[in-house]
Amino acid sequence: MSNLFRKKQIGDLLKKKDGGGVQLKQTLGAFDLIMLGVGAIVGTGIFILPGTVAATHAGPAIIFSFVIAAFVCALAGMCYSEFSSAIPVTGSAYTYGYIVFGEIIAWLVGWALVLEYGLASASVATGWSSYLISLLEGLNIAIPHSFSGPFNPAEGTYINLPAVLIVLAISYLLSRGMQESAKINKIMVFVKVGVILLFIVVGVFYVKPDNWQPFMPFGFDGVLAGAALVFFAFLGFDAVSSAAEEVKNPQKNLPIGIIGSLVVCSLLYITISLVLTGIAPYTDLNVSNPVSFVIQLVGQDWIAGIISLGAVTGMMTVILVMLYGGSRLIFAIARDGLLPKSLFKVNPKNQTPVINTWVFGIAVAFCAGFIPLSKLAELVNMGTLLAFMIVSIGIIYLRKNKDIPSGGFKVPLFPVLPILSFFACLFLISQLSINTWIACGIWFVIGLILYFIYGRKHSRLNN
Repeated sequence: MSNLFRKKQIGDLLKKKDGGGVQLKQTLGAFDLIMLGVGAIVGTGIFILPGTVAATHAGPAIIFSFVIAAFVCALAGMCYSEFSSAIPVTGSAYTYGYIVFGEIIAWLVGWALVLEYGLASASVATGWSSYLISLLEGLNIAIPHSFSGPFNPAEGTYINLPAVLIVLAISYLLSRGMQESAKINKIMVFVKVGVILLFIVVGVFYVKPDNWQPFMPFGFDGVLAGAALVFFAFLGFDAVSSAAEEVKNPQKNLPIGIIGSLVVCSLLYITISLVLTGIAPYTDLNVSNPVSFVIQLVGQDWIAGIISLGAVTGMMTVILVMLYGGSRLIFAIARDGLLPKSLFKVNPKNQTPVINTWVFGIAVAFCAGFIPLSKLAELVNMGTLLAFMIVSIGIIYLRKNKDIPSGGFKVPLFPVLPILSFFACLFLISQLSINTWIACGIWFVIGLILYFIYGRKHSRLNN
């Protein structure tokens, strides 16, 4: 049993001896990382969640839900920043767990993150498909109904073809190299942030303060439940730490990328929620496209069309970064021997793990095309919060290790903030439904079976 908790040595990682010298090319700077973070975070969360959560859980007080979720993410983000600047290798929370807690904990964290990146990519691709179909209908272009939804013969749908195609297209882009993907991501981020600012500038003139009354119709319990749901809107900043091995000057640039992207996105979420609930009563916002919906209410149809275009663009960046994070996570796990070796082979031309990018992309495309994922946001949140808890409490153990080079980012008010981050994540997990706990338990059982059948026997630490 003792080898279940065997740990990786920080010294080996920092000397780049791990994995037989297979490393990724360093091409990303601080601005690239902020764009990567904003690209991952601003998507479904800003174009869909503010309306549904306001209508069913928090009312106009959804801004407090976003503040609470942002606070929890900021705490976890600082812990991620210290880990990623101290140990600038790919793998994110999986690698950090391997160092401080041992192999079996690292495997479970990695398995949880595979779930997060995979289901988040697939569910966003499904949302992207809905916005695209709506946008095309406005241009009198119709996609056959049978190709517009998950497999459900009763409703006449067999495959969500747009969702499949966008996942495969982005997988192809990622297989070409991270530098090229980062350039495309920057362009799409600028487009969607511009669209969001357009909505705020135009919408603020139609705000009626009376719509903010009652401000907290579901009480503070509703605000907390809303925080557990809108937490989904902040997913993605942890994917920035997955880029650690491809970052120039990681000790400086990784903390800037992680914390900077969180700050930018928090301000956007809070502002757009205020405007959204100010234009229309919160009871009217339980729709799949609340941002364009309220702009149509005030007669600005042409702006609603631009917003739909921005939503399509915005969701593409989320898919890109989530697919990127998932592929790099699988690369790290395979490099450690816990998954087949072919999944960490790097293309010599562009220094990209092409095989695992396509394996992960095809799996996500299958889920996006055939499985309805609209109710799986909570399951994604569960896996992410578990990873955040491991990273938060892991900082305490990391500080005790004297092999870590000094000079990187340090979480302030140590150990108070890491402990606070751990319990804040634990609290949000307690707000999730029993069905989510059961589904997550089944996923972890499958993961443990895979580990004991394959991973434990092939782990590089056996050597």
